[in-house]
Amino acid sequence: MGDARPLERLLARDRTLTLASLSVLWALAWLYILMGAGLGMSASELTSLTLFPHQQSTEMAQMAGAGMGGPPMKSASSALITGWVLPTLMWWVMMIAMMAPSAAPTMLLYARVHRHSVGQKQTHDKLAPTGAFAAGYLLVWLGFSIAAATLHWALGSVGIISETGSRSRWLSTAILLAAGLYQFMPLKNACLVHCRSPAEFLSRHWRPKSSGALRLGVLHGAYCVGCCWVLMALLFVGGAMNLVWIAALSSIVFVEKVMPLGQWVRQCVGLVLIAWAIATALI
Repeated sequence: MGDARPLERLLARDRTLTLASLSVLWALAWLYILMGAGLGMSASELTSLTLFPHQQSTEMAQMAGAGMGGPPMKSASSALITGWVLPTLMWWVMMIAMMAPSAAPTMLLYARVHRHSVGQKQTHDKLAPTGAFAAGYLLVWLGFSIAAATLHWALGSVGIISETGSRSRWLSTAILLAAGLYQFMPLKNACLVHCRSPAEFLSRHWRPKSSGALRLGVLHGAYCVGCCWVLMALLFVGGAMNLVWIAALSSIVFVEKVMPLGQWVRQCVGLVLIAWAIATALI
């Protein structure tokens, strides 16, 4: 009995531990972004308030091209690290910073449900596998980050985008328009419904043990990616390290998933993005 008491006390605080862990992870992710994510420039240097980033990116590219000489030659391994590995890590950490607040309610509810199952002796896995749930969720966003960083590298290699965002009016228009239209699509709504209803999601897809928690986290992450991937693509327009765009998108995602007016906000955001796309094409 003496050995069981510390475990019982730990289980009684599982929601607190989960919330504290998520808060620390979120804070570290933001700190990493603010420090420049290892890319050689601080986030503040890559942040601007312009509504039409393609104009600013083009001007900065012309100023850089007017300088003497070119960039120093890099080895293949160094080019791989700076051109793909670090951007992949940057995207992943950025997704953690943006998605952790909206994912927290589902993870906290999972910890509570598992604790109840332990109390009802419906499972013998006393240590709540919330970490496995979170790992599955983050693995899905890692897959998204790999794809985003690869596309980012490909577009950057042909000069269409830079560190400060899109250099192409038509790329900006296309992404803004796609993001606006996606806000009204059935797939977006279907994924958002799952994200906004964590109790229903858990009851429908619950599996026991850590393997079940990992599977559940992967499934929840897939719904979140399905809900938000086009919004995340807006970082190609405004710059992947633009703090204003990161904060704005984080707020939109949180409101859509958690707040009572989320569905109404989703439609309003869609209309704003469509209007923004039209303005970008014309200006």
